[in-house]
Amino acid sequence: MRSIGELARASGLTVSALRFYDSAGVLIPALVDPVTGYRWYTNDQVVPARLVAGLRRVGMPVAEIAAALRVEPAQVHRLLDAHLRRLEDGLADARRELSRIRTLIDSEEHPMTTHIILSRVDLAAAVDAVRFAVGADPDLPVLAGVLFESDGDGVRLVATDRHRMSIARVDARVDGPAVRVLAPVAFVDEVRALLDPGAGSTSEAHLTVAGGTISVSVAGRTVDAAALPYDFPDYRRLLRPTPDDGPAHRLTVDAAALRAALTSADAPVVTRRHDDAPLSVTVLGPDGRGGVRLLGADELTGQQDTFRVGVNGGYLLQALDAAGLGQLLLELDGPIAPLAVRRPDDADAFSILMPIQL
Repeated sequence: MRSIGELARASGLTVSALRFYDSAGVLIPALVDPVTGYRWYTNDQVVPARLVAGLRRVGMPVAEIAAALRVEPAQVHRLLDAHLRRLEDGLADARRELSRIRTLIDSEEHPMTTHIILSRVDLAAAVDAVRFAVGADPDLPVLAGVLFESDGDGVRLVATDRHRMSIARVDARVDGPAVRVLAPVAFVDEVRALLDPGAGSTSEAHLTVAGGTISVSVAGRTVDAAALPYDFPDYRRLLRPTPDDGPAHRLTVDAAALRAALTSADAPVVTRRHDDAPLSVTVLGPDGRGGVRLLGADELTGQQDTFRVGVNGGYLLQALDAAGLGQLLLELDGPIAPLAVRRPDDADAFSILMPIQL
């Protein structure tokens, strides 16, 4: 038997860490003296303790450390691979954030202007595709706008209210440094009115970002606004590919037919409780022919292994309307994964709906 101090020296863990992993149920002593409370460990616990020490140094969560001590080596390797991907993603996030901070510092010292020329029709379509997802919660002002984010040859628009998210992209000619600016929703609505055909005959819109101000000009008319002073959430976290090749189900649906099914008087819904109030949930599942069908409450009982996902039916209707008529793709990846609504001909435009627990 080894004392807790001896195991600490043999494993590289501190005594306090060993006490913590005991209380967490990760590495439990072989014996605890009922009188003194001293912890004693066997020689067979040295290797597991060293494994815990190594996993702790690389920042693996406690729950996964506990799992690593109890599963087969192949499963441990899968846990290690998943954690490594998480670390790599975190490093990529940190690099993007540091780059953004450097840009902010440089822009404060040397204000620069980015001028973007894009199709008026395409910009109008992009605004229509994301406007429905803008947040309206006064306690979350960071969501009360649309993110405009430029890259080398285009602009991406993103909006979310936490329950759904919509993304659209417009090809453009970009002159100046890359920009990431959060435009207030009132400005976005003014821009959309400016883009209507009655505003003039020109086919181009000019978007300018300079000194914390965003403006859009069409046919000599301009609207502008101060950018919102908030950091928009990292929407890319929801876009990362899964370890598999793709979603579990990629289903082709006719937007008009699905809309008719959702708005039918006898459309099946499932009632759940949310904040002590009843909530109607639309449940989707594959129909076995590459399409989708709506499931009723009677089809959920005792079918825990059946693939399905529950969403807000009203939000789904808005996502369908934003995507337009014709054939759409629904990407279902499990009951706790977001539901994606895509146009087959445009990989850069899609909406994501958060699932509702069934």
